[in-house]
Amino acid sequence: MKKIIASIAVALTFSFAASAQEVKVNPWQDCGIGAMIFPDNGVAAAISNVIWDLGTTAVTSASASEDSCNSTRVQTAQFINETYNNLEDELVRGEGVHITAMLNLMSCDAASHAETSATIRSEFADQLLGSADQTTVKAERLFNIAETATANCSAS
Repeated sequence: MKKIIASIAVALTFSFAASAQEVKVNPWQDCGIGAMIFPDNGVAAAISNVIWDLGTTAVTSASASEDSCNSTRVQTAQFINETYNNLEDELVRGEGVHITAMLNLMSCDAASHAETSATIRSEFADQLLGSADQTTVKAERLFNIAETATANCSAS
């Protein structure tokens, strides 16, 4: 029992540390059996993975098979991380194909794009424009802004 509790604590520590540093796949939250059972609850996924086999399957699946971690949320985070500079330029301009792709990845209906994009653009200007943070930190913050803004989008 102590091993399970210690493993859960380690998994949650890595989960929070990963989200504080950069947008990347967190094997305990985004992979393995836990992510399949709890796709929208990272903490429950991490706990499930640790209880199942101390997180071994989740960590192995993250390193051996990227497809096992390809949730839409992970794909969107990777897209934002990889195209952050393009997204930044387009947010300053107010439009662009990368913004559209990001909104589509987040299941935002095309009819909601203009309003949602304006919300993201406003928050981006308030929180990120001119920031000296590393690109990965800014990408994570943009992901969080976009995730909040798209919460009320109509699903396509």
